[in-house]
Amino acid sequence: MSARTTVHLIRHGEVDNPGKVLYGRLPEFYLSDLGHEMARRVADHLGGNDITHLVASPLERAQQTAQPLADALGATISTDPRVIEAGNLFEGKVVGVGPKAFLHPGNWWLLRNPWRPSWGEPYTEVARRMREAVADAREAARGHEAAVVSHQLPVWIARLAFEGRKFAHDPRNRECTLASITSLHFDGDDYAGFSYAEPAADLLPDSGDFVGGA
Repeated sequence: MSARTTVHLIRHGEVDNPGKVLYGRLPEFYLSDLGHEMARRVADHLGGNDITHLVASPLERAQQTAQPLADALGATISTDPRVIEAGNLFEGKVVGVGPKAFLHPGNWWLLRNPWRPSWGEPYTEVARRMREAVADAREAARGHEAAVVSHQLPVWIARLAFEGRKFAHDPRNRECTLASITSLHFDGDDYAGFSYAEPAADLLPDSGDFVGGA
């Protein structure tokens, strides 16, 4: 009988970003007080699970989200650059709130191809590196569970990849809220489905305050 393994893909908690910067891969963007509480909710939700391998993106917000879970498990955090945020040509810009902020005429050329997408790292590349990271996490935790703290777009693209769905999508329709958990289930090496949880659902800020690149 094949070993049943689960890889939990966790999105980090809320970031302290009063300037509404699309921070992408920029350093020194840390969790807000609310984000730390979200991280504790993730730890409460998963701390009793059979997690034997814990991984996080190198960005501070992911490392901070992973720390309460590491404490609950008595585990160390392995850093994997393959689960970092997607590259984005809007990185560092103050784009305002919501998708309309990207529609300034100066941004039109970057938005010419939403299927690739033209403004950042190709979805196919995000899928490739996330599949590799998930495969390694699955192998490290075979017969148990692994947790991987990443970012919204990489988690969502990984889910689409394993579900065999097209990558082009409306970012507003991603089922991947702050501190959410997308759990990929495997029988041996074979994908067997996913489950989804939002342990910090009651802490989520108003969706109108969202700035992309999280």
